Amino acid sequence: MSDAAWKTPYWPEGVVHTFTDYQFPIFKFLDDSAKSYPDSIFTQFNGASRTYAQVKDTADRIAHFLSNRGIRKGDKVAIFLPNLPQFPEVLFGILKAGAVAVNCNPVYTPAELNYQLKNSESKIVFCMDHPVFYPNTVKAIEGTAVETVILCNIKSYLPKVKAILGSLLGKIPTAGSIKPGHLMYDDIVASSKPNPPAVTIDPENDTAIMLYTGGTTGVPKGAELTHTNFTYDVMGIYHYGRFVHGEGKKPESLYKGNFHAFLGVLPWYHSFGITVALLMSTMLGARLICIPDPRAGKPPFTEVLKAVQKYKPTFMPAVPTIFVAFTNHALIDQYDLSSLMGCFSGGAPLPPEVCKRFEEKTGSIIFEGFGLTETAPVISSNPTFKETRKIGSIGFPLPGTDVKILSLDDPTKEMPQGEDGEVAACGPQVMKGYWKRPDANEEVFVNLGGKRYFLTGDIGNIDKDGYITITDRKKDMIIVGGFNVYPREVEDVLYTHPKVELVAVVGIPDEKSGEKVKAFIKLKAGTEATEAEIHEFCKEHLAGYKRPRIIEFRNEIPVSNVGKVLRRVLRDEERKA
Repeated sequence: MSDAAWKTPYWPEGVVHTFTDYQFPIFKFLDDSAKSYPDSIFTQFNGASRTYAQVKDTADRIAHFLSNRGIRKGDKVAIFLPNLPQFPEVLFGILKAGAVAVNCNPVYTPAELNYQLKNSESKIVFCMDHPVFYPNTVKAIEGTAVETVILCNIKSYLPKVKAILGSLLGKIPTAGSIKPGHLMYDDIVASSKPNPPAVTIDPENDTAIMLYTGGTTGVPKGAELTHTNFTYDVMGIYHYGRFVHGEGKKPESLYKGNFHAFLGVLPWYHSFGITVALLMSTMLGARLICIPDPRAGKPPFTEVLKAVQKYKPTFMPAVPTIFVAFTNHALIDQYDLSSLMGCFSGGAPLPPEVCKRFEEKTGSIIFEGFGLTETAPVISSNPTFKETRKIGSIGFPLPGTDVKILSLDDPTKEMPQGEDGEVAACGPQVMKGYWKRPDANEEVFVNLGGKRYFLTGDIGNIDKDGYITITDRKKDMIIVGGFNVYPREVEDVLYTHPKVELVAVVGIPDEKSGEKVKAFIKLKAGTEATEAEIHEFCKEHLAGYKRPRIIEFRNEIPVSNVGKVLRRVLRDEERKA
């Protein structure tokens, strides 16, 4: 970032421009909190809770199990779980074994999961004991290096009365019979010792978590994120944020201990959820409220409103669609949401009216941030003060992060302040690179002044006050409810339909999810198909948020002189309409 921008008078009061207390293994967050607050509640789920001491003990046992199972430093272990209380235990157990956690989207189809397991060379996968998740896992591991499947059942993580009644009434999901060689989570924990192996971690260079992203091509790539990428981002948020912890008090850093609670509405397989909810709460010694399905209830999102009233979270990291769901919920006035102090918004632009209405309802403050999977994810954030927050901007870079606006024609040239260009970031949160994709790495990194900058693919500027604003997306990527959908991935699936000749997928505006997927299809000569037929086909092959919500059959689809489908033309037509 330019010197002029750094000298903005709106930089948050008391926040340093750089800091150094972040180079250590991720699991130090858990070990430190378990030492300082052993009896404080860490995870809360459906009326039951687990303390920091309990979670550390279980994570140590999982690390011991993995080591005895032959997992060595750098090996990949996949997590195919929703936001259950086992998730943090599994994550920290994998990291304590020196292995790499491969976070998998729990709504993936077997084909999507198979690709990720195969590409990552994962050897073990943890999945939910569930009539859908487990069979999907069994199908997905075919042809992969996965040797062991471990099933996590929620029964032992429920209050005793609920667990007993749930079993009697058949309300606790279970996969039923399991294949020989597959193991139950509770059994491996009980049979293992709380003695993690002695593993030396190089925080700056050792990969900790691999998250898959499609980038600009739509072909999923594994972003290798190091321990430092995440620990820097967590500590950066901690140093940057300033909040009032009571009437008459001055703004200060988040309190440690059992003061705060984070609402886990974002999935933890995603970089936003894992960093800003799971790891942030661990670092603080705060409570983490497990929400496997935020849409649950009648009407949708009712159960999460009940959770806010019951567990009284102070922070909620979320995508704009969740804030929209809250403010438009028919029953919102029946619930007490006043415990919320602050909410971190990311994943898509936050409409100013939504921000205003949510803050009026809850009394909290929403501060927008910006980042990508490849940056663990936070690059910048609006100040956490209403006085210096600029609605519509993504604020300033985290302390120690450098942001430049580069020419779209020549990424080695920096644009003057106030002019648009591609947003590029250099900082400790920037990934090590894409797994086994040197070609893709060459496309997204540029060296400037001896520093390596990551090209975000987003177009923006830095205004006269130093605030960064995103003005457009360079990519064809579609953002549905904060989740990335890559047109080529959807198109590739549709091309496997025997009646499809040509297809183009674009994102069109949607009030609820920000964008929705629309597919334009040209059928092969002499064939006929219905929209229902295509929808059913997509249901079998694509996760829900990737599926086209609208199908339009066309006699012709616009292409360039060299035969490239012109998505831009279709997208512009839709937006004009």
